[in-house]
Amino acid sequence: MPATTWWGDRVIENRTYEEIAVGDQASLTRLLTVEDIQLFALVSGDMNPAHLDADYAAESRFHHVIAHGMWSGALISALLGTRLPGPGTIYLGQSLSFTAPVSLGDSVTVSVTVVEKTDAHRHLRLACRGVNQDGVEVVTGEALVMAPRDKVRRPAPDLPAVYLRHRGIDRLVFDNAAFMLSLAPYRPVAE
Repeated sequence: MPATTWWGDRVIENRTYEEIAVGDQASLTRLLTVEDIQLFALVSGDMNPAHLDADYAAESRFHHVIAHGMWSGALISALLGTRLPGPGTIYLGQSLSFTAPVSLGDSVTVSVTVVEKTDAHRHLRLACRGVNQDGVEVVTGEALVMAPRDKVRRPAPDLPAVYLRHRGIDRLVFDNAAFMLSLAPYRPVAE
C-alpha cells in the first residue's frame, strides 16, 4: 500500500500520444493575486514597475498593476505538463499574443485544444487560449509539444510552502495542499 501524504493518496497521470485525438481539450483556472505577481517577479527577475509599483502603474497605459504576460504563458505550460498531454511532455515551441491585461483579482481560465497530430515524431499542435472571468480573451497562441509514448503515473509532487517576508511580516503565499487539490484530474493511487 502506498504511503499516505498530507494531500492523501493522489497521483498525476499523463495521456500518451496514442490516447490523444484531434479535438481533445483541457483547461485550468487560476485567480491572480499580488503574491502571484511578486513570486513571478522573483523567479523570473522581471521587476518591471508596471507589475509591482501601484503608483507607477497608475500613470501607465492600464492605470493599475497588471500581471506579467508570461504568467498566463506559465499557466499554459502548467496545463500542458500536468493535464494534456501531462507528465513526460516535451515542450518544443510556443507562440503567444497577449490580447488584454490580466489584473489583480482576475480569474484566468486557460485552455488547450489538440488541432494536429504528427505520428512520425509524436508531435501535437495545440491551440491555446486564456480568458478572464468576464470571457475577455487575454492570451491566445499555439503550442508544439512531443507527447509521451509511455504511460506516466506518479505520486503528486510534494512542493514546499512559500512565505514572503515584507517589512518584517511573514505571509504564507503558496500552500501546496490547496494547490495540489486545485490540480485536477488527479486520481487515487490503486492499492
